[in-house]
Amino acid sequence: MLDDARGSAAGSPPGDAALLRIAGLSKSFPGLKALDDVSLEIRSGEVVSIVGQNGSGKSTLVKVLAGVYAADSGGVIEHGDLRFIHQDLGLVATLSTIENLDIGRRAPAWGLRPSPRRSERQAAEQAVRRFGGDFDVRTPVGRLSAAERTIVAISRAMRDWSPPDGVLVLDEPTAALGGEEVGRLFEAVRRVAEQGAGVLFISHRLDEVLGLSDRVIALRDGRVVATGDAGQVDHDWLVNAIAGRVLSTHRPHRQPPGADVALRVEKLSTDVLHDVDLRLRTGEVVGVSGLLGSGREQLAEAIFGATRRHGGSIVVSERTVPADQPRASIDNGVAFVPADRARYGAVMSLTARENLTLPQLRSLRRTFGRLDRAAENRETREWVDRVELHPALPDRPLRLFSGGNQQKVVMARWLRIMPKVLLLDEPTQGVDVGAKAAIYDLIDTAAAAGTAVLVASSDAAELLSICDRVLVLRHGRVAAELPRDEFSEARLLSESFDPAPSSPPIPLSTSSR
Repeated sequence: MLDDARGSAAGSPPGDAALLRIAGLSKSFPGLKALDDVSLEIRSGEVVSIVGQNGSGKSTLVKVLAGVYAADSGGVIEHGDLRFIHQDLGLVATLSTIENLDIGRRAPAWGLRPSPRRSERQAAEQAVRRFGGDFDVRTPVGRLSAAERTIVAISRAMRDWSPPDGVLVLDEPTAALGGEEVGRLFEAVRRVAEQGAGVLFISHRLDEVLGLSDRVIALRDGRVVATGDAGQVDHDWLVNAIAGRVLSTHRPHRQPPGADVALRVEKLSTDVLHDVDLRLRTGEVVGVSGLLGSGREQLAEAIFGATRRHGGSIVVSERTVPADQPRASIDNGVAFVPADRARYGAVMSLTARENLTLPQLRSLRRTFGRLDRAAENRETREWVDRVELHPALPDRPLRLFSGGNQQKVVMARWLRIMPKVLLLDEPTQGVDVGAKAAIYDLIDTAAAAGTAVLVASSDAAELLSICDRVLVLRHGRVAAELPRDEFSEARLLSESFDPAPSSPPIPLSTSSR
């Protein structure tokens, strides 16, 4: 069923002239050909999805279209109006939502006079509400959650949008969004297509690709390897096209968790969380589920000490960890992989090797404190092989790796210190199916070695796949605890919502007495 589409316009249907036409496009970097003779077309009213593993060339293609990268000579790109929602969002962290929405817009009619702030605020609030946003639009976006920042970027791209004869390009726009917010975005995308625009959609979430696309194009190693119309493709088709092989979704059975409690959290309270209690045993993988704003996004960082807590205690292997001190958490054997790896999880300007060894250099020191380069290189090579880093270039700056390979390095930097507790927030966000399987293997290996793992994720299928039990948060509190034999996607979702109010009893009729 995989149609070979190399060297031709990938699966373009007959009809009107293409709104976006790419022919023979290539892009080379030193030692790497990121795009290799890519051709495709998008026509009026089409939603075309591009799938592929991290490093397959998807983001490079978007950056070439946006003018960030110059393509190699010989290729052809023809297009009308292009609008972008980029994977890195392109927001200015120090500016408010109101100000970010105004970036790139024509100056208002009142010129140099002060703008009407109330109308601006109301317009910004209306714009973000279209996509489920309910936050103060005057707050600097750097203080917003990842999901809220995504909503700001979507709102900006869709503002003043006139779709006919244009193409909307979305590069992983839903990475930090929950189901309801994704649904709102998709409604807007379908309206854009119905009005005659073309849509180029990139996502690692295969259910989104299946639910939204008219046509799917698969990239692998920078080349178009397969195309399929909506009626042809299913989940297995996508996985096989992306990976080039069949990937097993079955998780190996882990040994039962140990009896010892590795992490004890009692009455943990922050601005968002209220009296949260939990226990993690050695070798146990515990999931955290909940809607956006439930506290799911804050729990791991609060335990680690990256968020100020107002009350409660954290005990690791019977030792109390001081509040709000990440260094003390690390010293007590707690590791934390945040959802936003680019801002908080790694130093993107450093090499993969430097990021790997940064948390624990003591073991690599010689006498008088000098770094043992030979020992560092040996340990780096071991972890590069263990996590299957691609390309296997440890001295390459981390920012030049794909998202999935960056996440492998972030995971490895903590696993090499053999933590007692591993806190993961959205560990596979923005990661392809191949890298996702590799990260799950790392989690399994850590648990098998006795590490207690806490996984906060908006992906219910992910939690069902890897966890021994799941905690469901609602309004900052633990609303339910589900053992493995009791949870399903439907159960997780139902526990995330407020229970329906009980109906008042129906009074007995007295008319017949």
